[in-house]
Amino acid sequence: MPPTLRKLMLALHIAVSVGWLGAVAAYLVLDLTVAASQDAANVQAALTGMRLLVGYLIVPLALAALATGVIQSLGTPWGLARHWWVLISLLLTLLATAVLLLQASHISQGHLQGHTLLHSIGGLVVLLVITGLNVLKPPGRTPWDF
Repeated sequence: MPPTLRKLMLALHIAVSVGWLGAVAAYLVLDLTVAASQDAANVQAALTGMRLLVGYLIVPLALAALATGVIQSLGTPWGLARHWWVLISLLLTLLATAVLLLQASHISQGHLQGHTLLHSIGGLVVLLVITGLNVLKPPGRTPWDF
């Protein structure tokens, strides 16, 4: 990948990844409101916000982060599975996206179970771990070279 395109793809990947992280943090605030509020209007407003965030922001950003991450890794010397931190980041991103997609239909239909807070907190933690791996880039190569 030419250097200019690589930098543009990196900027795009960082932007959508940080956006995903921020959207999940906002979702967590709404989820905490639903869990803690006694005000029915606040709960209803938070639930509406959660549905909108998931459908129009979190899912598209998650898919964009996954796609740009794969493109970025394949177009750079880091590779998709040459380094443990890239491979673990990819697997965690796939896991987070899969859980999100499984939950998104329930959320968009308003069928929220009591474990949404666990998903919100867990999702945020996973995204923070991925961010840490991508910033620190711990050493160590896998046995694979792609």
